[in-house]
Amino acid sequence: MLIDTHAHLDFHKFDKDRDQVIKRALSVGVTKMICPGCDFESSMKCVGLAHKYDCIEAMIGVHPSDADKWSSEVASKFFVQAKDPKVVGIGEIGLDYHHMRVSEEVQEKAFREQLELAKQVGLPVCVHARESARDVYDILVESGVERVTLHCFNEDLEFAEMAWKRGWILGFGGTVTYPQNEELRKVVAKTPENLFVLETDCPFLPPQSHRGERNEPAYLVEVADEVRRIRR
Repeated sequence: MLIDTHAHLDFHKFDKDRDQVIKRALSVGVTKMICPGCDFESSMKCVGLAHKYDCIEAMIGVHPSDADKWSSEVASKFFVQAKDPKVVGIGEIGLDYHHMRVSEEVQEKAFREQLELAKQVGLPVCVHARESARDVYDILVESGVERVTLHCFNEDLEFAEMAWKRGWILGFGGTVTYPQNEELRKVVAKTPENLFVLETDCPFLPPQSHRGERNEPAYLVEVADEVRRIRR
């Protein structure tokens, strides 16, 4: 049994064949998929998919690249929506200093307020940290949030050890199969058994054998095989 802990199945790239994508995943043993939101509309679509498909659960959140869409109104709606039993986390939230579509200040405000929301509703957080890991770490520590998954982990062993000491979970996806990612494979080899999860981040970051294609949950099998090989 495999769980894809981060699959953007709400994205338009799946509109033409979403049923088939989900069936392919189930046929290879991916029995559960968690769909994270990127803004309010996306989050509600994830919740809708979770109610349509027994194998899907949802997270609600505003991605750092959409942080300008965060507001007190969205926060209030999320507070109510978080009571839905199909909602299992607050995400995808965090900081992204690569694209910088939104200023650091706006991103940080949205991140901090969503961490506070997570504490209020008692849900874990799924955190995006692209070229921003140290700031993300400091804000997480300051927030007091304890149940954390660092989505698409791509930092070095030193940072991983800092995360493990706090009991944070690392998300490993298709990038672990890329030939140049030897540093990440070192992290995978040393991660405690209870402190990592697998993910695809589909439709992005397909594993090596599918580079250039749309990623999908069925490809989690290749990620799992590589992680298993590394950890033997």
